[in-house]
Amino acid sequence: MGNTDKDNSKADDPESRDGIANTNGSDDRASEPTDSHSYQHPVSYPREYREPDERTRLLPASTHHGVSGQPPLDIDDPAVSPLNLWSIRFLRYITITFLVVACGWWLVLLITTFVSPQGFHSRGGGWFAFGYTTLAIGILMLLLFSFTIPSRAEEVVQSVIAVLLLVNVIVIVSVPKLREEEGWIGLGSNIFALGVTVWAVCVDRSVEWGKKEEEERLTGRAETRRSLKEWCSVFSALTIMVVYLVIAVLFTGTLSLRAYDHSLEVPGRRVWVEDRNYRVHVYCTPEHTDEKREKVTVFLEGGERAVANGLLDWAQDNYVNGTIGRYCYWDRPGYGFSDVAPSPLSAGMAADALSEALAKVDEKGPFILVAHGIGSIYARIFASRHGKSIKGLMLIDPLHEYYLPNIASAGRGFFMWFRGVISPLGLEVLFNAIFKSRSREDRIFGKSSYLNPKTIKAKLQESLAANTFSRPEVLTSKAILNRKIPLVVVSSGEGVKRDRQWDWAQKEATDLTDNLLYWDIVDKAGHKVWETAEGWKMMSKRVGKLVDVVVKGDE
Repeated sequence: MGNTDKDNSKADDPESRDGIANTNGSDDRASEPTDSHSYQHPVSYPREYREPDERTRLLPASTHHGVSGQPPLDIDDPAVSPLNLWSIRFLRYITITFLVVACGWWLVLLITTFVSPQGFHSRGGGWFAFGYTTLAIGILMLLLFSFTIPSRAEEVVQSVIAVLLLVNVIVIVSVPKLREEEGWIGLGSNIFALGVTVWAVCVDRSVEWGKKEEEERLTGRAETRRSLKEWCSVFSALTIMVVYLVIAVLFTGTLSLRAYDHSLEVPGRRVWVEDRNYRVHVYCTPEHTDEKREKVTVFLEGGERAVANGLLDWAQDNYVNGTIGRYCYWDRPGYGFSDVAPSPLSAGMAADALSEALAKVDEKGPFILVAHGIGSIYARIFASRHGKSIKGLMLIDPLHEYYLPNIASAGRGFFMWFRGVISPLGLEVLFNAIFKSRSREDRIFGKSSYLNPKTIKAKLQESLAANTFSRPEVLTSKAILNRKIPLVVVSSGEGVKRDRQWDWAQKEATDLTDNLLYWDIVDKAGHKVWETAEGWKMMSKRVGKLVDVVVKGDE
């Protein structure tokens, strides 16, 4: 029992509790340094006690109320962020990657607007692909802007946009002609925009979960209120997202209208040209009762609009009354029922495409070319390359090559590019279709055809090549054109009186050959000379005389 009491007294002794055996019987405390500046070993704290940084979990995942006396963080502390979770940061990195890819693809589409590499040609113009990619970039940028402040209202709008983009995919896939025009570029861009929108919805939901998780872990509760700064951010993001929703609605409406327009029956044949890169529309009338006049075919070349926009009515009337025995016309690439050609496209390239198309439909001539406006440039080049089959030339208020630098101006080119970029919105097209009851014919070759995405691309190509390619080609054609070809020129009276330069240009046109039959200036007639009764009558009279000269010359 005595030993037991002794042991207990040792256990109560402070020195004994240190668990250090003093074998020498000396006092350990005597050997400890007494200097206040003496060296001490650094203390190693557990990980949860270290000073936190942006990569350190501030509180253990197992607690909601701090540890070892450390109080929970304030809800407004910047450290309370869903970005503390590696999974949320990973989603943000992927979003940035998507944005980089989208910007790269946007740049590729911008370049292919002006130059079409092999395999990157869109026969519909490529404006919708550009629009889908731009929308995808906008959604990704907005997602990064409000990444840590998710909003349920924004998710709802994003979901509606995703549904609309899905409808766009279905429309493109289900309409064969539209699918051909958009190609893999348009369809792929649409699917990419759809995927980006779905991704944005999923990321918002994930960030919302991560935000709640971090708030509960670091503060002990999930915050339901928002600060003024957060409300401003949410309101701004929601407003922009609603704008994106309106854009998606307009895209869907315009695309649906295009799909409806493709149901219009093509009057002639669509022929593949340039190694099946695109198709052009060629139409020829059936045989007529007058065998002599059937020997020569009047071929129509449109001006600033498709042939079917007025000039075709004049030709059909003269065909019915027997003034001409037969006529053909084509839609230049991008006009009417023809596809858009790869860029760049010059007047000479278009003339070569016409030669190939006529050969494939077995039309060998002889031809009398009737061309209007800028179509005169194309007709002159075509005539210079087919001297034996061209028997007559009739130019209606022709455009002189002197004006090609004006067409190639930077301002006009930018205007056409900008009009193409906004064409998928279809603001004017949809307005005309809903409130003015404009028809399919009107949008393809009528009054509203200048708003057609294909025609806009064709005019942009025309502008880009006018001075660099087309002007040298037409100057060369002037030197090699058969000087014996009978020539008729019918000019606009208004144009001649209004502009002395235009008057000079019309006189220059009469000197294209040495066989000028007639030069008529129709008073009070505009650029479309046939739109006045006097102009219609004069043109009919002159084409009839030209046909007579050619028929008699062949007898």
